[in-house]
Order: sequence, then C-alpha cells, then structure tokens
Amino acid sequence: MQVLSKRSEFLAAARARRQGSKGMMVQGRNRGDGEGIRVGFTCSKKVGNAVARNRAKRRLREVARLNLAEHGLPGWDYVLIGRAKETANRPFEDLQGDFIYALKKIHR
Repeated sequence: MQVLSKRSEFLAAARARRQGSKGMMVQGRNRGDGEGIRVGFTCSKKVGNAVARNRAKRRLREVARLNLAEHGLPGWDYVLIGRAKETANRPFEDLQGDFIYALKKIHR
C-alpha cells in the first residue's frame, strides 16, 4: 500500500467516485493499471486544531491498514477525509464498518 503525496493525485481522486458515511468521506478512483492500492488521508481545519486533525488521521490510517488489503482493489486510489467531531470520537469498530460500507458502494 503506497501513500498519495502529490496534490494532483488528490485532485484526480476528488473528480472520481465518492461515498460519505458518518465517520468519514471516502473518494475512490480506478487508475486502470492494476498496480497496487494507493491511499491518501486528509482532514480540514473544520476537524479542529493540529492535535485533533492528527488524531483523526492516525485513526484513518489504521482503518485503511486493517481493511484495504481485504476490501480494496488493485489499481485504485483512495482518499479518506476526516469529519469534524466524528472521526476522532466514533468507536473504532463503527469507523471500520463505515469504511467497508463506503468501499462497497464505491466499487459498484
């Protein structure tokens, strides 16, 4: 699993499919090359100060680490966007369920 780092990669994912859930927004784009899964994480200042944003991103990274290998598809880019108050405070099992639900909807 590679991490997205360039702004152009995030913008390409933003133009593709998206699915919101209570704990996060997930954007997904099929690159069409079948060369592994790439993932990016972002939280706006609406989530809170730097400490709150970093905590939310840590939780999103862990959700992706645990679930993308099983539920993600090779050749896809995913961007996980944290939600204010929800990403950091939602029970972790519910956050995982939100992510799996969003992936299933994006892959349809």
